[in-house]
Amino acid sequence: MKKRVISLIFAFVGLGLGLGVLPNVWALFTLEDLSWLNNPIVNALIGVLLFLMLAELSAGWLIRELKQVETYLSKQSASFLLFGSLGTIIGLVLAAIISIPVYNFPGPWGTVIPIILMILFGYLGFRVGTTRRDEWRKLFNTRSKKPDQDSPDILARKAGENYRQYKLLDTSVIIDGRVQAIAKIGFIEGTLLVPTFVVHELQLISDSADALKRGRGRRGLDIINQMKADADINVEMYDGDFEDMTEVDSKLLKLAKMLDGVVITNDYNLNKVAQFQNVPVLNINALANALKPDLIPGEGLTVTVIKSGTERQQGVAYLEDGTMVVVEDGQYFINKPLDIVVTSAIQTAAGRMIFAKPAHQQKSLREKGDEDKPKAPTTKKPTKK
Repeated sequence: MKKRVISLIFAFVGLGLGLGVLPNVWALFTLEDLSWLNNPIVNALIGVLLFLMLAELSAGWLIRELKQVETYLSKQSASFLLFGSLGTIIGLVLAAIISIPVYNFPGPWGTVIPIILMILFGYLGFRVGTTRRDEWRKLFNTRSKKPDQDSPDILARKAGENYRQYKLLDTSVIIDGRVQAIAKIGFIEGTLLVPTFVVHELQLISDSADALKRGRGRRGLDIINQMKADADINVEMYDGDFEDMTEVDSKLLKLAKMLDGVVITNDYNLNKVAQFQNVPVLNINALANALKPDLIPGEGLTVTVIKSGTERQQGVAYLEDGTMVVVEDGQYFINKPLDIVVTSAIQTAAGRMIFAKPAHQQKSLREKGDEDKPKAPTTKKPTKK
């Protein structure tokens, strides 16, 4: 059925071009005097036959491309299709208005130039309508009201329809991968938004000559595809870009302001810049640190010292959640299980650090202290004679 429709369309196109273009072709080759060749019926038949042959050759390719277009459009949101259609219609109307004086051009130019203008303006209208659909939605939002000039909260941000609905992912948090597990179990509400400029940066990292960077970039691309294929995670792509900016972090913060969204990251510097610009941030590292169990001085643990510390005779071990443990005199127990006692814990910007001593030292000090204590005098009871 699709092949017949394509052949019919090509036949009508060939009919029009045969009647409109072939007389000029015969005149170009000085064949316009041949009445049996240069007449409307022959021109129409030649155009139809040529385009039917072209349809037969290209029908398979066109059907495959149409299926890909249908699959792409079925995955898009209603706002994408609506504003894309409106943009295309506006572009075609503008092209038709501009083409009015072009129809009087001599030769085939009066037909070819309007077709080119239609294609160009239709594509531009579609792109403008789809890439700026959030701005168009806000522009046509009739529920927004002007703030009262006498109100003291005139500069306060008002919660709109999409206020903090979108959670924008940056490159570092995608490569980290923990956001996928957090979103899957439902601890992140709303929609995860992945801008195309973030995907482009992941692609550049995956094409790096450094093997480590290349592996991290490919891991990030795999995580995006896994989240998009997961029915439990709501992921959308943002096709827009900010041509006046070069840094991805600056583009991400500007997009968050435009959408009233929240940035999800584990980049310490981006977190500080976002706080300065009053952009809300969800830091995965801060969440992980908040979920770590508290350890109080005197609590016992069993760790494995894996390397020497920066100070003399110190050893360094790590808990299962990545917390660093600095063990005094732990250098002598590298690659060995060791019972330790927590002496103190501090919180830093990079995470939490725990300081401890070997448990056997604590026991020996306790026993030594018990020996140094003065013993209570004992009195002997008098014996009866």
